[in-house]
Amino acid sequence: MTEAALAARIGHAFRDPALLERALTHRSATGRGGLASNERLEFLGDRVLGLLIAEWLTERFPKEREGALGRRLSVLVSAPVLAEVGEAIGIGQALRVPKAAGKTGLREGQNVLADATEALIGALYLDGGLEAARRFVRAEWAARIAADPTPPVNAKSRLQEYLLGRGQPLPEYRVLSAEGPDHRPLFTIEVVAEGRAARASGESKQAAQQAAAEAWLAEVER
Repeated sequence: MTEAALAARIGHAFRDPALLERALTHRSATGRGGLASNERLEFLGDRVLGLLIAEWLTERFPKEREGALGRRLSVLVSAPVLAEVGEAIGIGQALRVPKAAGKTGLREGQNVLADATEALIGALYLDGGLEAARRFVRAEWAARIAADPTPPVNAKSRLQEYLLGRGQPLPEYRVLSAEGPDHRPLFTIEVVAEGRAARASGESKQAAQQAAAEAWLAEVER
């Protein structure tokens, strides 16, 4: 996918095309310490996304307390969701990476897709202001906002509540291994609670911990 095709897909004509080019430039494609890459736009886009999702949640769920809104927010701005959005709009195909890196699957890495999506939001904000970024976010996150009428409770929180309810100590998480290239790491983590262990893997420590907690709870339910 070309930059022009991506701009058409998201419905924004960039007044400054260099911003879109920067948003689609992975650090590996630059030789200037990352300043010519999308990392600064990613930093900005992360904050813009958080603001826009928080704004939207307070509008849509006027009777929910801060804790419930916070749980929704943490899921909606998470790397897996960002990567799903990036994959849906084809951002990986438009990403600028060295030819050799492109053959290693760098474009499909969850963290790479998530970072590029945040960078795109940062570029939209700089090019068209908060409204341009808001249009993109509300278009691409609409189904996710509407998907769950109740605030999500992640597996780690559910496991903690389960143990506290039984008067048990909090679970212990151990990193068993960290493998893979920087753009697609794989962490394997074990969680131990009540003398029972479960393990799982993920592209971040947090994702692996959540998966391990989910596996532990699934085993208990069985």
